Amino acid sequence: MDAFSIGEAAERLALSPHTLRYYERAGLLDMVARNSAGRRVYTDADLHWISLLMCLRSSGMPIANMKKFSNLVRAGLSNVPDRIALLEQHRAKVVADMAALQSALTIIDGKLQRYRGISNENQIAR
Repeated sequence: MDAFSIGEAAERLALSPHTLRYYERAGLLDMVARNSAGRRVYTDADLHWISLLMCLRSSGMPIANMKKFSNLVRAGLSNVPDRIALLEQHRAKVVADMAALQSALTIIDGKLQRYRGISNENQIAR
């Protein structure tokens, strides 16, 4: 089993050490193991879990829901239906966000096409 310092973990995850400490303080991580000098030691399992948290966060899940999900995972397998419900709710939001972004992209692409097609500087370019 590999072990990583906070700096190494942060580098592997492309996060700052500050973010890792915040995730721990916010209750998103189990207590990270410490070495004999009292420094945090992250395992592969920790990095895998943090990667999932990063995915949830980058897809717009609020920290409060991430904490709820983390607490459900910590509580054991008896609450898998609750985890599924939380993830399905988040998935629906991500799908809706993607649709909204696709609509915005279509509008932007249309505007770009129009601007690129303007050949007369006297035309109104809105």
